[in-house]
Amino acid sequence: MTIDPHQPPQFPHQPPQFPHQPPQFTKQAPPIPPADPARAALNAVRGEVAKAVVGQDPAVAGILIALLCRGHILLEGVPGVAKTLLVRSVATALAVDTKRVQFTPDLMPGDITGSLVFDSATSEFTFREGPVFTNLLLADEINRTPPKTQASLLEAMEERQVTVDGAPRPLPRPFLVAATQNPVEYEGTYPLPEAQLDRFLLKVTLPLPPRDDEITVLARHAAGFDPRDLAAAGLRPVASATDIEAGADQVRHVSVSPQVAAYIVDIARATRVSPSLSLGVSPRGATALLGTSRAWAWLNGRDFVTPDDVQSLAQSTLAHRLSLRPEAELEGVSVTAVLDTAIRSVPVPR
Repeated sequence: MTIDPHQPPQFPHQPPQFPHQPPQFTKQAPPIPPADPARAALNAVRGEVAKAVVGQDPAVAGILIALLCRGHILLEGVPGVAKTLLVRSVATALAVDTKRVQFTPDLMPGDITGSLVFDSATSEFTFREGPVFTNLLLADEINRTPPKTQASLLEAMEERQVTVDGAPRPLPRPFLVAATQNPVEYEGTYPLPEAQLDRFLLKVTLPLPPRDDEITVLARHAAGFDPRDLAAAGLRPVASATDIEAGADQVRHVSVSPQVAAYIVDIARATRVSPSLSLGVSPRGATALLGTSRAWAWLNGRDFVTPDDVQSLAQSTLAHRLSLRPEAELEGVSVTAVLDTAIRSVPVPR
């Protein structure tokens, strides 16, 4: 499999299917209905978003996978490639509570998590919830705020709660952080530390559009499309929090054969011995790849995972968890190229 290091991972619309279901790796679970309404509703989100965003289906699929795995997603791209518009469009297509935080250098942790406020009427401190208390949090340009404020999301992303004044406060379900960032080489940014990056289930890069897609974008604007008025573009809610939760429960029933599980482990282990990497994939990264592969298989109507699912999600699930050695960076080696080499070094189970 050849991967262009400058392009995002391309999820196939319909991965090849095995003629027979592989042996069960998980416990026997109830069969997933072939025409499941939750699956149909979530796949319909991709069509709705396409009314506003042209040619970024891998990123839309990534957000859906993150929701199904109860994880989070980081969207990276240069200014003007519709990162924010894409998340807003997904939020419009989902009937869930959504809030947006514009990350700036002067943003404080309490501006995100909430804080205690003195109530003069009762002479007591009361907790005022921050924007993190929502179903879908758009963390816009997360790398434009200092590490102290970035770290305020760690507990929320990992434990689905916020602790203020020693009291844990649970977040609603579902809960997804969809963060956007500009490439770290741009001025005025604070690169996310490894611990923060590891909290994101997926990282998807939004590329500059090809010529035909860019012509379509301009044609839509010439016809009156207003990115600030998605309702006028025809976007409407087609899936709900109930669909997300039902889908997440069914994804856990997608079976994984011992051979595919071993394939995921071998890919992770191959990165740990790469001479170009100082940090390979951890067991948590391998578990994340298992989850995203299951979600992608379920979205495509199957109740088992194939090696194609693993390969399709490997770059977006693992690449941001790797660290290059300084000498490899000086030689211009990319993480995506190193990961591609590691994947190709592992025999594909048949």
